[in-house]
Amino acid sequence: MLRSMTGFGSVQGVVEGVEYAVETRSVNNRYLKAVIKVPESWANAEQEIEKLLRSKIYRGTVTLAVRMKIPDEQATYRVNTAALANYIEQLKPLEMDANPSIRIDLGSLLQLPGVCEAPEFKELCERTYDGLTALINQALDALLEMRLAEGQLLKKDLLDQCEIIDRSLLAVGTRAPQVIKEYHGRLATRVAELTASAKIEMDQDTLAREVAIYAEKCDIAEEIARLSGHVKHFRLAMASPEPAGRKLDFIAQEMLREANTIGSKANDVEIAHAVVDMKTAIDRIKEQVQNAE
Repeated sequence: MLRSMTGFGSVQGVVEGVEYAVETRSVNNRYLKAVIKVPESWANAEQEIEKLLRSKIYRGTVTLAVRMKIPDEQATYRVNTAALANYIEQLKPLEMDANPSIRIDLGSLLQLPGVCEAPEFKELCERTYDGLTALINQALDALLEMRLAEGQLLKKDLLDQCEIIDRSLLAVGTRAPQVIKEYHGRLATRVAELTASAKIEMDQDTLAREVAIYAEKCDIAEEIARLSGHVKHFRLAMASPEPAGRKLDFIAQEMLREANTIGSKANDVEIAHAVVDMKTAIDRIKEQVQNAE
């Protein structure tokens, strides 16, 4: 089941009064690179979130961002009244002894260390952990659904290119034996012309040996068989349930190697044209498999 490496997924939900928004997006990468962005209060859970991501996705640069909005009553700073009373108790004698007109400014006191305490979110995070995990799973599933949809379009294009290679290979296989026959005919005609003008004769064994040497140099049967086998292997890899992007990339390189060899050995214009079609299709394959997981 072929999947693309590009996709997007997002989900929102409310857990224990806390509003969460989870967004996932992925782009191409040779390996898996996870980028996790969570609020500071969730920093301790970052490793678990990344582990969850890696259990579902195997390749690509994946960014997972979590945003949270805490209800006002839970986000309010708390005033440490004991600390505030202690500060006031220490300042009252100074106010009376130094200058009766001096008044204690409550706003300034609230800025003193220990007076205003930030809300404690640890318990809140623990209570909402399961709910947030469920939202992350939903966002990742939405991402995978989009990657799968794009993967099916990618698969269709790759199969189309494989069809082009198959047709070109059929044309090459049909044409290859004819190349040897035509060479034999041209060589026999040329030899006849030369022997006639020089009044000499060339025995048929020598002519057959020359044709055999040429046929050996131009023999592409093995390359045709290997390239055909690579195309079959390519199709099987695409049908596999496992991520096959790297395997497809390797197979495409081997396909190009065989096509180049066919083109260099064939020594025929029609075969050369078919090889151009094959290499064009293979280049398209190599480009497209860079998007496959």
